[in-house]
Amino acid sequence: MAELKDKLRADLSAAMKQRDTVVTGVLRMALAAVGKEEVAGKQARELTDEEVQRVLNKEAKKRDEAAEAFRGAGRAEQADAEVGEAEILRRYLPQPLGDDELAQLVRDAVAEVEGELGERPGMKQMGQVMKAANAKVAGRAEGGKVAALVKAQLAG
Repeated sequence: MAELKDKLRADLSAAMKQRDTVVTGVLRMALAAVGKEEVAGKQARELTDEEVQRVLNKEAKKRDEAAEAFRGAGRAEQADAEVGEAEILRRYLPQPLGDDELAQLVRDAVAEVEGELGERPGMKQMGQVMKAANAKVAGRAEGGKVAALVKAQLAG
């Protein structure tokens, strides 16, 4: 059973006891999203911690996008509420990688693919490098940022 999901449930229970309606609402939504993901597909299954993190990350991004839309519409109070919800969700995610750490992981991925191919990978092998890089990053950085660094490494 996923430890992260258990932590979400325990924190939901604690928030309910403390009558913290914001945290209670966010955690209920998060657990509903996890439950929906578990029954998606042909067969219901238990999600791993990594998959639960992926769901929480997706939900946090939705909150960020909603906050931006509210700000664009001049609704600052609702935008702030969405940002607050995203922050609550991010408590359950691993710390994002710093720029230096991410650049090092991308260099390692390029070196790994170079070892497999026997030559320096070019832009044609970007997919292979991205696969290796994403395995190392494991959701601790945005895909677009990883892709930009991979492109820079392969072009340079």
